[in-house]
Amino acid sequence: QVQLVESGGGLVQAGASLRLSCAASGRTFSSYGMGWFRQAPGKEREFVAQINRNGDSTSYTNSVKGRFTISRDNAKNTVYLQMNSLKPEDTAVYYCAAQVKLPPWSIGAYDYWGQGTQVTVSS
Repeated sequence: QVQLVESGGGLVQAGASLRLSCAASGRTFSSYGMGWFRQAPGKEREFVAQINRNGDSTSYTNSVKGRFTISRDNAKNTVYLQMNSLKPEDTAVYYCAAQVKLPPWSIGAYDYWGQGTQVTVSS
């Protein structure tokens, strides 16, 4: 089992940057692919980015490609989401999750979730 705790959210203006962190407990962090999802008010939770177990493969939803970067540090049991050029439409609660099956963009592929961190981008 993995416990996940997100941090780094906040209120920023459009065009700013934020880096989200997700700290995992347990000694099996490196055995999981990791994903970031987000959920805006009144909308379904959606896939944002995913990174494989050793960090050499990533995938992104189209709306964040070129602006967001997912990375991980297995020595620190932490996955990151660097978010640049933020837009008001990026406003959401961001969740990290541990992947247990395919496909990586599916909510059903993830068994363990954090509590989320709020990101608000003002125009």
